[in-house]
Amino acid sequence: MKTLKDVISLKFKTSESEGVIFHGEGQQGDYITLELKKAKLVLNLNLGINQLGSIFGHTSVTTGSLLDDHHWHSIIIERHGRNINLTLDRHMQHFRTNGEFDYLDLDYEITFGGMPFSGKPSSNSRKNFKGCMESINYNGNNITDLARRKKLEPSNVGNLSFSCVEPHTVPVFFNATSYLEVPGRPSQDVFSVSFLFRTWNPNGLLLFSHVSDDLGNVEIDINEGKVSVHINVSQVKKNRIDISS
Repeated sequence: MKTLKDVISLKFKTSESEGVIFHGEGQQGDYITLELKKAKLVLNLNLGINQLGSIFGHTSVTTGSLLDDHHWHSIIIERHGRNINLTLDRHMQHFRTNGEFDYLDLDYEITFGGMPFSGKPSSNSRKNFKGCMESINYNGNNITDLARRKKLEPSNVGNLSFSCVEPHTVPVFFNATSYLEVPGRPSQDVFSVSFLFRTWNPNGLLLFSHVSDDLGNVEIDINEGKVSVHINVSQVKKNRIDISS
């Protein structure tokens, strides 16, 4: 395909922070890749290079954050030549691509949910998308419906299910006064804890535990948007260890 205009739209939700949403490329150096990186949306686009390779057409735009929250997010990409409108959840960002070409020339298949292994270093370092998509529309083609009815030719549909499986995790909401207290494990010489959290507050106590036999305590908190771990050991000269990230 060689197109001057493109309109691509879809909705997705995921709990993964990395993954290729869709990808297409051509022999003239053209490519378009939409992916999640560090839970942000990244669009990489190149409308081609000349024979000397002197035109630098690569363009990369990042938008959004915390998109791995397992809520539905909507994307619309509208391209007319080098002019691009990228809309994420109704927030539109306008930009122009680098280089001097106006057409997107894709010789190979467009893939949704990942990219085929091409032997290039960029292909094997990228993760496939893991999550749900719906309402995939590519230049007027309802990809979701065509895939469900097996009307895509040629197509290589992997292990897809046309339903969205909800995660089995159970969240707990804490207000400013609530807390959860659980029994410790006496006679254990290992302290191990893991959890996911999300908050808009820059400060707050996440975890506190006394060490048995009055040997000290462990505290994990958020301080001005940074997570801090404080380990107090009562029987050692340097009795406090502080780690923040």
